[in-house]
Amino acid sequence: MKHRIVVLGAGYAGANTAGRLARRLHRDDVEITLVNGDPEFVERVRMHQLASGQDLPPRPLRDLYAGTGVQVRTARVTAVDVEGKTVDLGGETLAYDTLVYALGSAIADHGAPGVAEHAHDVAGKQSALRLRARLGELEPGGTVLIVGGGLTGIETATEIAEAHPDLKVAIAARGRVGGWLSDKAQRHLRGALDRLGITVHDHADIARVEANGVVTGAGGKIAAQVTVWTAGFTVHPIAAATTLEVSDSGRIVVDAGMRSVSHPDVYAVGDAALAEGAGGKPLRMSCASANPMAWLAADVIAARLTGREVPQTTIGYTLQCISLGRRDAIIQRVTPDDQVTSTAFTGRTAARVKEMICAGAAWSVSHPTLMMPSRRRHLAATDAVESRLLTGS
Repeated sequence: MKHRIVVLGAGYAGANTAGRLARRLHRDDVEITLVNGDPEFVERVRMHQLASGQDLPPRPLRDLYAGTGVQVRTARVTAVDVEGKTVDLGGETLAYDTLVYALGSAIADHGAPGVAEHAHDVAGKQSALRLRARLGELEPGGTVLIVGGGLTGIETATEIAEAHPDLKVAIAARGRVGGWLSDKAQRHLRGALDRLGITVHDHADIARVEANGVVTGAGGKIAAQVTVWTAGFTVHPIAAATTLEVSDSGRIVVDAGMRSVSHPDVYAVGDAALAEGAGGKPLRMSCASANPMAWLAADVIAARLTGREVPQTTIGYTLQCISLGRRDAIIQRVTPDDQVTSTAFTGRTAARVKEMICAGAAWSVSHPTLMMPSRRRHLAATDAVESRLLTGS
């Protein structure tokens, strides 16, 4: 009887896990099924580009995994029964022996009224396309407000401002926009925001979203014809509805090998997993976390199924990459536990490196069984990136 591995979700984490498993377990007694609600792989790190009017190449999952042995199922996951070891696909049941849960995340409204009714987001392809259509309806001088001063908010604001110079773009953050960055990176960011004509509202705690703008916690108003909510992400509630051990935020608690601490036949990767990284700190929701989590989980599963030694590694960070439109960016050096250092690279060279990193992430999904990197190779590649930045090449 075949060992049935089911991977739920084909974002960066799920797609890379399925591909690496196919390479590690290319054998007749293993069956790998990848379930995803969209028939295509979606480059989530480029949704701000899609929303601003750029087109992304289609990547049908069935084409990507053709000849790999991975069976692709286009279906929505409605429930998981971890005791019966089945997945509900809207009325159809899929059984598994090993489950990899990688269903990702959606926007978090943090209890702010009006987000669902009045705000756009860039958390997925369809929502990015809706925002794109809405921006196209605005007359010159139309106003756009991005709520959230983190990576997604900064990239969305700068991309829209560059692609639509006839619009008035603003960004609002509870603290300071980009306030966690090093001094050099913050200075460059402020210069880029000024250059693009983006109005900055620091220390603006948004309490409510309305049809024509937002209301702050202090009772002030920021008018906008279009509000884009980028103030954080939350996981889908499916895992919390099971008997899996989850955190207060609904993320599946996993061990150092991405294995559920309560159900050893379940692994979780990407945004859906609560895993410790370097320094014992939880890995943040990001593509930078998703890929190494996927590689590690696949290697651990393969090792256990083949009787090999289970790999031991700790996932850490090296860089934070922020695009500021198509020709500018910030590459912020960080410690393995994601604390910023004084080193940052900016400008056109940083933009080229950011593009290279994003393209590389998509390439690994588009070639699922080729050149799947180890942790050591991943660090070597990052060192090469930093060397390129230092030399300006």
